Amino acid sequence: MAEEVAVARDHWRTPSVCAIADFPFDYTLNNPDTLTKYKTAAQISHKILEAVSGWCVEGANILSLCQKGDKLLGEEVAKVYKGKKISKGISHPTTVSPSSHITPYTPLSTDAEEGATVLKANEPVKIQLGAQIDGLGTIVCDTIIVKSDKDKDAEVSGREADLILATYYASELLLRLMIPPGLLASGSEEEKKAAAAEKRPTQAKITQMLETVVKSYECNISEGTTSWLFERNEIEGKKKIVLCPSDKEGRSEGVPEVGDVWGVEMGVTLGSGKTKTTDQRPTLHRRTTITYQLKRPSSRQILSEIVKKFGNFPFSLRQLDDERAAKVGVVECVRSNVLRQYEVVTDKDSAPVARFLTTIALTRNGLIRLAAPPPIDVSRYKTDKKITDEQILKILEQPTARSTGAKGKNKKKKKKPAKKAADDDEESSSEEE
Repeated sequence: MAEEVAVARDHWRTPSVCAIADFPFDYTLNNPDTLTKYKTAAQISHKILEAVSGWCVEGANILSLCQKGDKLLGEEVAKVYKGKKISKGISHPTTVSPSSHITPYTPLSTDAEEGATVLKANEPVKIQLGAQIDGLGTIVCDTIIVKSDKDKDAEVSGREADLILATYYASELLLRLMIPPGLLASGSEEEKKAAAAEKRPTQAKITQMLETVVKSYECNISEGTTSWLFERNEIEGKKKIVLCPSDKEGRSEGVPEVGDVWGVEMGVTLGSGKTKTTDQRPTLHRRTTITYQLKRPSSRQILSEIVKKFGNFPFSLRQLDDERAAKVGVVECVRSNVLRQYEVVTDKDSAPVARFLTTIALTRNGLIRLAAPPPIDVSRYKTDKKITDEQILKILEQPTARSTGAKGKNKKKKKKPAKKAADDDEESSSEEE
C-alpha cells in the first residue's frame, strides 16, 4: 500500500506528461520554433541542391546522382537536433529528371536500362529534393542546362534560354500573386484597408497572366502544374492551385493566407503544354492515410519499413533495404491504396521542360522563401524575346516582403526583371525576406 501511495505522489508531482498530452505542440508559424525548423530543413535542402547541381555535367549517371544526393541529405540531417526526440529525415528523395520529363525521376539499379541513363549536353535537367525536421518539410526544384565540365559557366542561348527565362519570370510572378491583397500596403490606415479589400485575382486571371509571360518567350505552361499547401507530415494539404488542369488534377481549392506554408511550382515547356503518362515503372511513392489489412507478408514488411523510414513523405523504391523485394511488395500496397504511386509523366511532344519549385511561408511581413532555386543571372541567357505587358512588369517589380531594416546594409544588387536580358544595364537592390 505504501508503494502505491508513493507512486501516486510522484506522479502527482510530475505534471509535465499530462501537460504535454493536454496541450499539443504549436506547429503553426505563430511559434518561432516552427519557422526555425523549416529554415533548418531548407538550409540542408539548399546545400544538397548546390552539390547535386555541380555534379550534373554531360555524361553523368542519373542513378548515381540520386544516390549521392540522398546520402548527403541523410548525413546533413543527422547533424542537426542531435539528442532531440523528434522525427527528421528526407522530405523528398533526390530526383534528376531529363529533358522532357515533367514529374520527378529516380531510376532503380535493378532496372538495367533506366539505371544506365546519363545526362546529355544542352538538355534542361530538373533537380528536386528536400529535408524535414519534426515533420516540417521543405522541397526545392531547380532546372539547369547540362554542360560539359569546361563549359559549365558558358552563356545559354536559343530555345534553352527562352525556356529558362520563361520559367523564371513566371515563377516570380506566381510567387507575388500568392501574397494576400494589401499585406504589404503602405500609406494611411484607410489606404491599407482599401488595399486589403481588393479582390484576389481569379484562377482564370492568374493563369492568363502566367500564360502571357511564358508566351512572350514562345513557351507554354505544362498541363496540371500544381502548387500545394504544406502541413506537418503532409506535402499535399487541403489547398492547391492547379494551372491548366486536366481531368486528373481537378480544380484549384482554397487561397493562400497568412500563416500558410506552400510548395509553389511552375512548369514550362517548349511544346504544346500537353502531357502523357509513360510506360516506365513508377519508382516514387508516398504513404496515404488509408488503412488496409494487407494479405501478403512481403507487403506488410515493406509497409512497416516505409512507415518507419519515411512516414508520409515521398520515397524512392531504391531507398528501401531490398530493392527487388520492394518492387514486389508495393504492388498490393498500391492496389489497396495504402500507397500512392507517382506515374512517370513527360511532355506529350517530347519537348524540353523546365520546373521550379519553391517552399514559401506567408507571414505578416510578407513572403519568406524557405527553400528556393538560386537566383539566376539573367545576363547569361541570351534571347531577343522579352515581356512587354505593363501590368505584369509592374507586378514583377514589387517586393515580396516588407523590409525590416535588419539587412539593409548588405543588400545585393539584382537586375530588374522588367528588362530583357540583353538590354538589362540597370541594377536595383532587392530584399526578398
